[in-house]
Amino acid sequence: MEFLQWTEHNWFSLLESAGIIGGLLFTAFSLRTDAQARRIGNLIAITQHHQDIWTRLYTRPELTRVLNMAVNLESAPVTDEEELFVNLLILHLNSAYHAMKIGMFVKPEGLQRDIQTFFSLPIPRYVWERAKPLQDGDFVGYVESCRNKK
Repeated sequence: MEFLQWTEHNWFSLLESAGIIGGLLFTAFSLRTDAQARRIGNLIAITQHHQDIWTRLYTRPELTRVLNMAVNLESAPVTDEEELFVNLLILHLNSAYHAMKIGMFVKPEGLQRDIQTFFSLPIPRYVWERAKPLQDGDFVGYVESCRNKK
């Protein structure tokens, strides 16, 4: 009975409070949906940049050695074009790593295995060793942990 009397005297405050709570819930839902959309958009952007970089490998035959496991760097050293290509991939990976670290997009499955495979190749391994001192320690630690996985 008391509740009904209280409601009768305070119905407007109760309605106001319900509106505020409803507005906060709607805002939370909207923010969550927006964050998911941003993560998908970021993943699409990272994928597009990845594709743009790797397209160079297929449009420039002089870069095909980068993926060759049987390269002898003593008889045929890394060219400037090959080093630039691998450095672009390292910069791309660095950006993707930091975006993943703060949750800006979902980490692709198999990324660690991809990093391990790529940096086990002679040219990427050589360029990585030269570029490693110029990278931040956290990123270097991540790449090295991927490289050393069995």
